[in-house]
Amino acid sequence: MTATTGVRPRLGQVRDLIARRSPAPARPAPRMARPPLFLAVLGLTATLDLIGLVMVLSASSVEALSQHLSSWYYFERQAMWVILGAGVMAITLRVDYHRWRRYAGVAMAFSMLLLLAVLVPHVGVNVGGSSRWLGFGQFRLQPSELVKLTFVFYVADVLARRRERTGEVRSVLPAVGLVFGPAALLIFIQPDMGTTMVLTAIAFGVLWAAGLRLRTLAKMTALGISLAFLAGMAEPYRKARLLSFLHPWADRATSGYQVVQSMVGLASGGLIGVGLGASKAKWGFLPNAYTDFIFSVIGEELGLLGSVTVVLLFTAFAVVGLRCSRRAPDTFGGLLAVGIVAWITVQAVLNIGAVIGLLPVTGVPLPLVSFGGSSLVILMAAIGVLLNVAAQGRAFPDAGSPEASGRTR
Repeated sequence: MTATTGVRPRLGQVRDLIARRSPAPARPAPRMARPPLFLAVLGLTATLDLIGLVMVLSASSVEALSQHLSSWYYFERQAMWVILGAGVMAITLRVDYHRWRRYAGVAMAFSMLLLLAVLVPHVGVNVGGSSRWLGFGQFRLQPSELVKLTFVFYVADVLARRRERTGEVRSVLPAVGLVFGPAALLIFIQPDMGTTMVLTAIAFGVLWAAGLRLRTLAKMTALGISLAFLAGMAEPYRKARLLSFLHPWADRATSGYQVVQSMVGLASGGLIGVGLGASKAKWGFLPNAYTDFIFSVIGEELGLLGSVTVVLLFTAFAVVGLRCSRRAPDTFGGLLAVGIVAWITVQAVLNIGAVIGLLPVTGVPLPLVSFGGSSLVILMAAIGVLLNVAAQGRAFPDAGSPEASGRTR
């Protein structure tokens, strides 16, 4: 694979190249030296995992000592999940992503059944008023995380088949909506509004990359935002979260407490931070310090420089991931890459936006960094698929060339 020269391609050009790509026959990942994009994705993933391990140890040490008599308790579990995730990623990396395509429909149906199972009394595990898990003890599966992965495969397969046959995407919207609608509803009533928003972002990202007209996508976006606002105002606790997001200091002792404590921790870090392990927020002041609000502890201990570094790592992941989609050997691979990038990027934006007080708190973890089990393993499985796409990538025309400048309707 040769490196792309010239001007970096704009997002619209990535979309066009995916939409215009002809199908390629399935073939195993090459055994030659890995291309630079492959190494970049692998390096960014390893770096974020390492940051996550260090920060989970720091942010959870006080609670772990208090609850489990060992400051290493949550770190050891996180390390176990990272190792397991790395093993799963190695498997999905080595399996040609075309082979998963034949199971996309079956996998989607199976994950939907699991979504139904979590809502069954005495089957789904209820934690904090939310039924999101299946399993027992330390081994629990969050089906909504699995749905993200299976939905990426399903929608990429459906859109790629239609694009390859007719070049028309709009006519396939009912097939996408028939699966997306029930999945989003089942996740929403768990309740889990954050994952619902991530699933929506995956759908919109893949539809955009497949060539859906911006006018149609804008209408769908407006409808989605309207529905999200109405849903947020329908339930008292969601309404309280929304209002506390707009005026957190007005409710700093109640619904705005978590956001206020998060911003206090961030402000305490200054430019270079108070030092690794020296956070005060983790001493019971900041709930979920090592899960949903770990970015606040990063800002407090590592300062603005540490926070910006994490943001830049996710930005680099998005850029590299879109380049992988641009160089995918076929439409299906390109759409897969876009869906995975949309998943990780939007989830990071939702998490960081909530921590710094710019977005409502939705309860989604920071990808690869927050403490997590099934969510981390499934996410690394998805990254393994992205790595397989990158490994099979090929060179495409530069952004300014005539072949890359054509528009697809």
